[in-house]
Parts: sequence; structure tokens; C-alpha cells
Amino acid sequence: MGIFDKLKDPVFIKPDSEAEKQLAALQALKRSASATGKNVDKFDQEISKVEAGILGEKQVRFELENSHMPMYVIHDLFLEDNGLTAQIDYMVFTRKNTYVIECKNLYGNIEINNKGDFIRTFNFGKRFIKEGIYSPITQNQRHLDLIKQIRLQSKTNIITKAMFEKYFDTNFHSIVVLANPKTVLNDKFAKKEIKQQVIRADQLIAYIKNLDSQKNDYSYSDKEMEDLANFFLNNHKQNPVDYIKKFSDLVDSSVEETEKSSSGATIEKTADKDSPKICPLCGAPMILRTAQKGNNKGGSFYGCSTYPKCKGIRQVD
Repeated sequence: MGIFDKLKDPVFIKPDSEAEKQLAALQALKRSASATGKNVDKFDQEISKVEAGILGEKQVRFELENSHMPMYVIHDLFLEDNGLTAQIDYMVFTRKNTYVIECKNLYGNIEINNKGDFIRTFNFGKRFIKEGIYSPITQNQRHLDLIKQIRLQSKTNIITKAMFEKYFDTNFHSIVVLANPKTVLNDKFAKKEIKQQVIRADQLIAYIKNLDSQKNDYSYSDKEMEDLANFFLNNHKQNPVDYIKKFSDLVDSSVEETEKSSSGATIEKTADKDSPKICPLCGAPMILRTAQKGNNKGGSFYGCSTYPKCKGIRQVD
């Protein structure tokens, strides 16, 4: 830690999330499906899943914001390298460690058995449903593997590469956070290495402080934390979800409407059955707009239907 370091509280260098845009895109598609009398149960299920994810991530954000710890935070980081991808809920950089946080806002109770399986139990009417879910431990380990791969590629010196590989597991940590306060966790039969990685949201800051206190040989300065955070932020890529393709059976591509945007521009909702226009940023349907000002005044372009939440555009072919 440098003698001139002044950071006392968390700094969110990427506070936003694609989930909000995805939710707006889903809601826009649902309105289109409802207008044509389609069954929208699938939309409701997907919307509920996205809303639960947003709520869970807000719980984690609240804990981080109120930690009063010097740290840099990236929210909703998407990494890709050589065909491998990782959608990371939070990546946190402290003076001692880097934390990769997988947030789970699950309905029902969670059991982790001695094999490391995650089993969820929840009420469905008068019945109890028990089902296995994909292990967030495995999911986060794959995130760490990709992080290691990307960071290792930036090391050009043989010695620095060897040192990074040697200390990677010491410096980078996986945390699975159960964000639903009503969830009961039963991990008494789980292996120690798995049990240590799964915590509740209200335990997050104490968990980070405890791990940081165990490593006293070196402290990152403000600049070193910021540089490391910016390295991964610079590797972030947009990950639009093509909801038109996913719910193609529910969306009537022949519907055409005319609306007014918040800026007063005329909007023609069009549908090209051969090539539907989707937003390159969030995956929502795009609508034909007319520019009201600027050098292109009077010209046409495709704008995201969720504007102003998403400002994705496409030029008219």
C-alpha cells in the first residue's frame, strides 16, 4: 500500500448491468405477444427469472456499497476468449485479493451433499418439489479458469508468468452468495472446500475481511487495484440476448403499429420475417424511427424498442 493512498470506500467502475436492458426487452416482446393473443407463460417465467437475478444482485451491491472498504468493483462482466465465455456477476478487487462473486437468488431451500451436488427443495401448492441444480461452484470455477487464461496472456515475461500461475489460487477467490434471506442452507455434509465458498449475502463483507486478514505479505496500492480492475474491464464485451429468436414461436412478426416515442419521433414497428431487427446491445426488437434533429434530421434508423433504457441503434439497410 502506498503512503499516498486515500481510497477508503468502494469504487464501482462498472455499476450497470445488462439485466435491466434484458428485462425491458422481455417486457416489450411480451406486450407484442399479448397484442396478438399469444400464450405468454414462457415470457412470465423468463421475466421472473431475470427479476430475481436483478434483486439478488442488488442485495450484493448493498453489502458492497456499505462495506466501508477500499475496493474496486465491476458489476456484470462478460469475458470471452478462444470460444470460452464467462458471465460474472461481480468482480471485486481489494488491497489483498480478487473475488469472483456468483449471486444466486433462489426460491426454496438449498442442500449441498457430500458429493458437492446442489439440491433445491420448494413448495408447489401442497407438494414439496426436490430438484438438482447446476453447481454454482463449478460455474464459478470455470469463470476463474477463463480469468486466469486471459490474465496469463498479458504476461510477457517468463518469470512473471510463472509467479502468476503459482499464486493465482492464493490471490483469486470464488464466492457463491445466496441472496434470498429466506433461503435455508443445509451444508453439514458438504466438503470443507465447498462449504467455505457458499455464504449468505449478509456474511459477504465479514467473509472478505477474514480472507484479507490472512494475507499480510503484500498490499495493493490504490493505483494497483485500479489498474487490475481496468484490465478486466477493458476485456469486457457486450453479450446481447436474442429474445426474438428465443421466443420466435410467441411473437407475431406480422404485427405493425405506429407509436410516439418520448422525444415525439414517429415510430413504425415493422417486421421483416426473413431478417428481424434486434438490438445489438440488449437483444430487444428494434423499431423504425425518424431522426428529429442533428445532421441526419428526417432520416430513418432502427432504434431499440426499450429506449431510453437502451440506446442501441442500427442503420437502415
